[in-house]
Amino acid sequence: MNKYHFETMAIRNQTERTQFAEHSVPLYLTSSFVFDDAEDMRASFAEEKEKNLYSRFSNPNTTEFVAKIVEMEKAESGYAFATGMAAVFSTFGTLLNAGDHMVSCRSVFGSTHTLFTQYLPKWNIETSYFKVNEVDKIEDLIQSNTKILYAETPTNPGVDILDLELLGEIAKKHNLLLVIDNCFATPYIQNPIDFGADVVIHSATKLIDGQGRVLGGVAVGRAELIRKIYLFSRNTGPAMSPFNAWVLSKSLETLAVRVEKHCENALKVADFLESHSKVNLVKYPFLKSHPQYEIAKKQMRLGGNIIAFEVQGGITKGREFLNQIQLCSLSANLGDTRTIVTHPASTTHSKLSLVDRLEVGITDGLVRASIGLEHVDDIINDLKQALEHV
Repeated sequence: MNKYHFETMAIRNQTERTQFAEHSVPLYLTSSFVFDDAEDMRASFAEEKEKNLYSRFSNPNTTEFVAKIVEMEKAESGYAFATGMAAVFSTFGTLLNAGDHMVSCRSVFGSTHTLFTQYLPKWNIETSYFKVNEVDKIEDLIQSNTKILYAETPTNPGVDILDLELLGEIAKKHNLLLVIDNCFATPYIQNPIDFGADVVIHSATKLIDGQGRVLGGVAVGRAELIRKIYLFSRNTGPAMSPFNAWVLSKSLETLAVRVEKHCENALKVADFLESHSKVNLVKYPFLKSHPQYEIAKKQMRLGGNIIAFEVQGGITKGREFLNQIQLCSLSANLGDTRTIVTHPASTTHSKLSLVDRLEVGITDGLVRASIGLEHVDDIINDLKQALEHV
């Protein structure tokens, strides 16, 4: 299928039709599958033939969804999970052993940070952090037992950009596995494997679904690594449900057109916010004022749908701003058709200490806006009236 363009692959890569000759792929809501005879069963479990055994292992719906992401990300293989965090944990649970060490950007999702600081240390796995503006210090953090270099780009919620080409060079030089969370960009905007990533992770809950309906996660990358992640997950049970896979595969058919519009709206909203007197700071990858604008233009097709901005007046004014919102949603999700505004300091990153939050740029007044598909004038007018009341 990779002879076709992105949009065509997203639509035409489908599970083989059944005897009913359906045009749209059906739901396979079954826990298990049957075999022709004892030999067929033996050979299937021995993996001498490729066949569905049990939906915790594989299912026609999850297989179709994963195949699409694999092609979109230019990967070799993949596995789908119940949630994005299941994909994150399973990837590290597979690739790291007791006594290993990894290097990560400090700007990561709150639950990922908690995994690194509270749970992996239980198995004697330690993490050293570098700041987004201190990539020159990465090599100083690498130890003899370092196995993984990890980053999100764009970061959550500060919308900072990491240079994927540079990270790929460092990982190759030191024989590290480069793992990238590509959730904010989606495969349509950015392909970390082009820059040397070994594994790419997505929370499919976000833009991949795009309508706030289902949870999901996926990891794709080098076949030998995904094989290990598959075996870990097959035995620990974080598999994606067939129904969610069916929904997400359908969502991918419109990913390109949705993301194009999300990004068009986001850039216009970012321009508006940057010119507003009550906004201290705006960060959007395709604004020329973004500190990593040139890097973003190098590795991203578009700027994404997430904007980080700081309302003047700190936490008090930030909360007043949210309380004045009329059209946009107040939610912790992102990547929805509906525009969502979130206060990270009191929600998604509230478990971080004040010091940790400030180190990654999460000030008390920081607002994360996930720009949706409403008419852009309506989005801007809602933000404008809310700012006028603070």
